[in-house]
Amino acid sequence: MDGDKAMIVAGIGFRRSVAAAEIVALVEQALEQAALAREALTKLATLDFLADLPAFEEAAQSLAVAAISVEKTELSAAAPRIHTHSARSIAAHGVGSVAEAAALAAAGPRAELVLDRIASQSATCALARLETGS
Repeated sequence: MDGDKAMIVAGIGFRRSVAAAEIVALVEQALEQAALAREALTKLATLDFLADLPAFEEAAQSLAVAAISVEKTELSAAAPRIHTHSARSIAAHGVGSVAEAAALAAAGPRAELVLDRIASQSATCALARLETGS
């Protein structure tokens, strides 16, 4: 029984033109940078209006994790815990990093970032951890 197994949530920000393969590659790169096993990943999270796009759903299927939709109010609630502050992201979404805020929001109120936002050409990814033990 492993009571303190970490759940990892990958928060994703992306352009509508992104391909699922780019999201998957970026998530795999993030896990590698954070020295986390692929099996630690449990969720892929993004803004609600992006969550329905085929690339996001395909990426979650490819990674064999749940696709989580995060509402703008949840993103705003997570904003004080993010590390990256992109002026473009603040102007467009009201938070400094969609990827970081989505990861934190989907992982819960006690979640912490384990990897700040990294970027590819059309996507960003951040990792948050929620300890499932007490």
